[in-house]
Amino acid sequence: MMMLPCHSERSEESVDISNCNQADPSQVRDDINNKLMKPIGTHNYYVYITTNKNKTVLYVGVTNNLSSRILQHEQNAKPFKQKSFAGKYNAYYLLYFEHYEWIEQAITREKELKGWRRLKKEALINTVNPEWKFLNDSLE
Repeated sequence: MMMLPCHSERSEESVDISNCNQADPSQVRDDINNKLMKPIGTHNYYVYITTNKNKTVLYVGVTNNLSSRILQHEQNAKPFKQKSFAGKYNAYYLLYFEHYEWIEQAITREKELKGWRRLKKEALINTVNPEWKFLNDSLE
């Protein structure tokens, strides 16, 4: 599986089940669950909303490193770079983000927000950032 650095958090961990037919089914299930379980509190995933300087565009994304991802969006906005949506519209000003410990939850939420109309996204942003201040400087 090819992994892109900007969305490596979307990859799925593989589990070797080649010897499953030789083992006790309950033991195999336990082994698979142990390999797939992630320790609570050790994973950070973010769903975020960015905009451009004039606040006319909203972009929704997901990442496991928010400050690095915002920097990537900013780099993509520079001339002569291959343009992503955020880069093409200079949407690298952070307005809103949510934290998740599980990538599956973050991706589900990202898809939900992407399906919303702009007015609903604006209302969400207004709940925590009513002045629409750019939060880029508050990132570590």
